[in-house]
Amino acid sequence: MELPFQIDLSGQVAVVTGGSGVIGGMFSRALAACGAKVAVLGRSAEHGQKVVDDITADGGEACAFSCNVMETESVKACRDAILEKWGGINILVNAAGGAVKSAEVPEDQLADIQGDARTFFNTDMENIRRELDLNLYGTMLPTQVFGEVMIGRENANIVNISSMGAFGPLTRIPGYSGAKAAVSNFTEWAATYFAKSGIRVNALAPGFFQTPQNHALHFNEDGTPTPRSKKIVDSTPMGRYGEPEELIGALLFLVSPKGSGFVTGVVLPVDGGFHCFLGV
Repeated sequence: MELPFQIDLSGQVAVVTGGSGVIGGMFSRALAACGAKVAVLGRSAEHGQKVVDDITADGGEACAFSCNVMETESVKACRDAILEKWGGINILVNAAGGAVKSAEVPEDQLADIQGDARTFFNTDMENIRRELDLNLYGTMLPTQVFGEVMIGRENANIVNISSMGAFGPLTRIPGYSGAKAAVSNFTEWAATYFAKSGIRVNALAPGFFQTPQNHALHFNEDGTPTPRSKKIVDSTPMGRYGEPEELIGALLFLVSPKGSGFVTGVVLPVDGGFHCFLGV
């Protein structure tokens, strides 16, 4: 794959949770292109194998593992298998996460409170809990399990995935916004906790990117933008959505020992200015 710039991760082992997804798969390919051996973790090893096939076709080394980031034994089993295969772990990218569609709250949250319409007041809290678990617990648990064996390793560092919802709550997704705010907070906590051990901990906070998963939310069937899409673009000073590939440079900066060796506890927005624009 084409990289925005090259760093040398030769001899290092990178673990990417959510590695079979659009963003996680892209991160896996980028790390492999820099020379890292990459463990691609996902709920489905079959989906992860597609990413591995891309990596090996380009001359890299990778392996797919089935992993549920919300189950301790599943994460530990992956850790042990990776250690047996490659002997150590240097980099952890916690890319598993995302919004749970059934936890979304309609924009007009006060409409038809007494009727059958779904509002915040009748939203199933179990769906909110799933969203919190996936994003927060699904970041904390791999950090706990993998972080323990990363102590003392060369260029030991962890990159979490936060969100614009961590800077300010986004409409419709209170659970997701709350979970990502917690991910940012945990990133800062972990950076302090691990600092003396030599492990750096940072996070990326993506703005709004066009992916197959969110296309229907932002665009009508005829390709015209939805009202929500217009709000997003109007609130982004650069006046457009990001392309997923524009996240790669930030990731490579954060995992580079020469580029960010004294950087820890940072939540780095990659958002076209969305987080700092108040609309006036």
